[in-house]
Amino acid sequence: MLPRTLLIAPEPFAEGLGAQRAASAIARGVLAADAGLGVDLCPLEDGDRDPATLKRYLEEVDFDVRMRAARALVVGAARLDEATLLGSATFEIATRARQSGVPAYAVTGANALERFDARILDLQVILEARDTRALRRAGEKLAKLV
Repeated sequence: MLPRTLLIAPEPFAEGLGAQRAASAIARGVLAADAGLGVDLCPLEDGDRDPATLKRYLEEVDFDVRMRAARALVVGAARLDEATLLGSATFEIATRARQSGVPAYAVTGANALERFDARILDLQVILEARDTRALRRAGEKLAKLV
């Protein structure tokens, strides 16, 4: 039986729209779509973590176990582009999903990724959303796609 939970793990989107608030908005959309999916929130509040700190944090929250138990991973960031991805939490967790065979979807305030970069990360879909209302709509769309 396929897992019925989406792991939602965004970084902060903007001032006043931190990772927890973004994750909650996406989750409300997923649940509102009534697709029979559950949500597991893993907001990454400190978007500027150094790699060692990020790895420790992901271990502390059992990220890999939660990701493998999920139907899919939803990453989120204020902006997706080659420069901001390198060394970011979004890049790290999308890479882990790809290596584990877990489908990954992205929600971002601005998508400036080249197709090749999105393909390397194996992002199934990238949706743009800049505020909580748009994040909720993105969650609804994701629930229908997954």
